[in-house]
Amino acid sequence: MKTLKVYDLPTRLFHGLFAGLFLGAFFIVKVIDDESPSYSFHMLLGLVLALVVCLRIVWGFVGSRYARFSSFTLKPRALFQYFGELITGKAARTLGHNPASSWAAIIMMALSLGLALTGYLMTAGNKETFEDAHELLANTFLIVAITHVAGVILHSLRHKDRIGLSMVNGKKHVVEGQPGIDRSYRGVALLFLAIVGAFVFHLGRNYDASTQTLHLFGKTLQLGESEGQGDHKSSEGNATKTGHDGDEN
Repeated sequence: MKTLKVYDLPTRLFHGLFAGLFLGAFFIVKVIDDESPSYSFHMLLGLVLALVVCLRIVWGFVGSRYARFSSFTLKPRALFQYFGELITGKAARTLGHNPASSWAAIIMMALSLGLALTGYLMTAGNKETFEDAHELLANTFLIVAITHVAGVILHSLRHKDRIGLSMVNGKKHVVEGQPGIDRSYRGVALLFLAIVGAFVFHLGRNYDASTQTLHLFGKTLQLGESEGQGDHKSSEGNATKTGHDGDEN
């Protein structure tokens, strides 16, 4: 079956980085103890993810046909109709984002910005205030992501159409009456990578691994407990215990 170019290179780069950064941050939370120095990379990945989303939002207004938010189908009625038709195998194929993927993309981008904001506020000295909100946003993101992947698999099985590959090679099977794009915007993709790379470099230069602090936008963010802080807490605990022992004696 004939294919057309649908997704430009910046859009595909965003998709790959978005998924990779979230999975990396999620892996750290689940596998690494929050008192480990390596846990700080969870916050660092979250900051990079926020930048990537901001760049994608800009591209959503000025990018190619199917990268723009104006091409997304965001009417609730269309979403419920799509789910009903998908279950029965009658859902119409679309060249760009279908109603489900349109909603999933918008919701996950919004949630990721919420995660970055609450994470930033937590590291700025408000951990107890925003920790529950951060966890709620993370769990909601995970549910939406799993639902999105399940939808892609179901769509692929129903239509015998490997739409998951479209975010790798940018191509989809032809849909009558819907034109493809004629440019990949490689220059924009290089600029996109350059901005992300410069931000990562900036984070690296301003992150102090010995104290697990990050200097960002004129603020010092505490990304984890430094060895000195841990010793201080341990000393406080021992002093308290000694005091109690003395009282008992």
